[in-house]
Amino acid sequence: MGRGDKKTAKGKRFKGSFGKSRPVTKSLAQKAAAKKTAAKKSA
Repeated sequence: MGRGDKKTAKGKRFKGSFGKSRPVTKSLAQKAAAKKTAAKKSA
């Protein structure tokens, strides 16, 4: 259960892949922060 284990999030980060334990979609907090910075840049 470490970097070599492809089923864990740590292993997926090490390998650079995505899946159930490491989804591609961003979290809601990150989306809100990105939207706020985009609004500042356009204004």
